[in-house]
Amino acid sequence: MSRIPLPSTREELDEAQQAVWDKVVSGPRGKVIGPLRAAIHNAELARTWSALGESLRFGTSLGKRLAELAIIVTGRRWSAQLEFFIHARAAADAGLEAAVIEAIREGRPPHFAMPDDALVYDYARLLLQEGQVPAELHARATARFGVKGVVELTALIGYYSMVAMTLNAHEVPLPEDAPLPLVVPAHGLFALPPAE
Repeated sequence: MSRIPLPSTREELDEAQQAVWDKVVSGPRGKVIGPLRAAIHNAELARTWSALGESLRFGTSLGKRLAELAIIVTGRRWSAQLEFFIHARAAADAGLEAAVIEAIREGRPPHFAMPDDALVYDYARLLLQEGQVPAELHARATARFGVKGVVELTALIGYYSMVAMTLNAHEVPLPEDAPLPLVVPAHGLFALPPAE
């Protein structure tokens, strides 16, 4: 159960909140879910949050597979149940192998057949664990994805860290009482191993 009220219908909202609700529902998300249900308590925050999220999730040069991989790595690091639940499915739909998703979920070293996947995993893992990226890894990511792509990747990881913190702080529940996908460490953030 959530720690704060999470609106589930448009009728629960004031006029400014309804305008945000309508914009989200008519956009690529199609519904108000997850952290937007918390952010909508401040209509302007929810409006800008949604616009940034849509840009990063649906509009980057990285493509859906790599974006979703970065998101599940972020969700696993923060042990954000809803984030991982939603984006593991989206990652699978985008073609990420089930074995990779399961390894990330369980905290085992994932094995990547595609070099771009390994590069995104390493970049996200180290940025989330160390708060920075080694120069050599940053140079490889920039060479592969371009300046625009590496900026988008970094912003995607930062945005979904904000999403994870919001979900965790307010205990935003999974839909329909789905089982929690992640084991949460007793203290601190989840340690992600290097890829095989």
